[in-house]
Amino acid sequence: MATGIVRYWAAAKEAAGVAEEPFEAATLAELMTKITSGRDALAHVVRRSSFLVDGNPVGLRAHETVVLADGATVEVLPPFAGG
Repeated sequence: MATGIVRYWAAAKEAAGVAEEPFEAATLAELMTKITSGRDALAHVVRRSSFLVDGNPVGLRAHETVVLADGATVEVLPPFAGG
């Protein structure tokens, strides 16, 4: 089980009610389950978001296969408007 920080940007930050929070999770999938439990607005945003783990894009990899290292930083990036 890794510990780290999850950072929320834009609509994810608004839905979470915080800019960042600590986490304990082994995979990105487990982390997403934990942070969205009882937070419907955040769950809605997370479904449409992309993710960086320690600055590296997750892309289309299955979240169950993204193993989190101790001290990891996970960034939740919702779709941004504008151009």
